Amino acid sequence: MLHKTLIALALAGATYSGAAWSQDQAAKLEVNQALHDKLPDEIKAAGKMTSVNNGSFPPYEIVTGTEMTGASADLTDALGQILGVKIEHATVGGLPALLAGVNSGRYQFAFGPVGDFKSREESNDFVDWVQEFVVFAVQKGNPKGIVSLDTACGQRVAVMAGGSAERVIQTQTEKCKTDGKEAIAIQSYTDQPSSILAVRSKRADAFFSSQAPLTYFVSQANGQMELTGVGEKNGFEELYQGAVVPKGSPLGPVLLEAMKALIDNGTYGTIMKKWGLENNMIREPGINLGGQLPK
Repeated sequence: MLHKTLIALALAGATYSGAAWSQDQAAKLEVNQALHDKLPDEIKAAGKMTSVNNGSFPPYEIVTGTEMTGASADLTDALGQILGVKIEHATVGGLPALLAGVNSGRYQFAFGPVGDFKSREESNDFVDWVQEFVVFAVQKGNPKGIVSLDTACGQRVAVMAGGSAERVIQTQTEKCKTDGKEAIAIQSYTDQPSSILAVRSKRADAFFSSQAPLTYFVSQANGQMELTGVGEKNGFEELYQGAVVPKGSPLGPVLLEAMKALIDNGTYGTIMKKWGLENNMIREPGINLGGQLPK
């Protein structure tokens, strides 16, 4: 019961306080008929498509009940405007379920952003629209002194289940043992709120994840948390994230062209800056820009 209550409080505290990207702005985006015509026939016939998410990933995806807000919600609303279709949202539990839902055809795509790595490109195509970094969120004052992977040895570290950060921490804990240090106590969660609450409730010493959502969560923590490891590679090279479609799907190139249109007309920049994501903006989106998943 306490765990459920904490999750509810986290979601309640994750309401963005800035001005909303208004429907008036969305209404200014005209349908790009050429892009609409390139959509798969079944999407054009239905007049809609579904984007799947795996729960709250602020400030990109903030899921409350059946509603989703955040930068990804604003951007998919804008995409729907220029593509001339309605984009609905569905939520599943965890990244593996998200990828399975996309690959099975149950959902047309996941806008994410989801980490793009070569191993994932074997089954999916990624339309990358974000550049990301991976850092630690810790209790204020960083009482355990976690500033890097090496200093995480012997500590309790929360990660997202099935994500690339989990794999990096799993590799690091083996390195800790090889170096004669205590292993990392890995705590894997299916959503961001549960992970951050583990740190706030002192059940975990750090949460290792993408910098953008962690920046958001720290800003909502009333001075109880801070970021560490900023500016370090932390097991990653250049990290791109984006929308996910089945491998070879004709929807991928259409989404790429639509994202380029949103960048060109300034909508992308307006929405990203509104949600404090100006440091994660990508100059030009692309398909499958990702590198190797860290070993």
